[in-house]
Amino acid sequence: MVHLSSVYEGGLRCRATHAPSGTSLVTDAPVDNHGKGESFSPTDLVATALGACMMTIMGIVAERHGVNLVGMTAETVKEMTKEPPRRIASLRTRLTIPLPADHPQRAALEQAAHTCPVHKSLHPEIDAAIEFVWAG
Repeated sequence: MVHLSSVYEGGLRCRATHAPSGTSLVTDAPVDNHGKGESFSPTDLVATALGACMMTIMGIVAERHGVNLVGMTAETVKEMTKEPPRRIASLRTRLTIPLPADHPQRAALEQAAHTCPVHKSLHPEIDAAIEFVWAG
């Protein structure tokens, strides 16, 4: 169990704190939803969490097999619905892995990305396609 707390600071800005570490972050409403867009929006954090989660789970599998994934990147494009209710319509992620396409752990690493807890927690109506680019 992890305790997270948030406080509304006004002006559509919130500050969230991760109790175990004391680390905090700020969210702002996006410009297209009455905000200033000066920081991540809450839905931006969902998109960020998706890429980070996939890379983390892949990292666990890679470490288990002695594979180095340093330099791997995730780029997620978030699109919101055009019609109400406002929600995330798609989170399309491109993972660039610094390994050759014929790497012996390729299948295990791709499977790991698909099983990350954030990906598994997304509503099934969200288009959460993953593209793997093997760039080694």
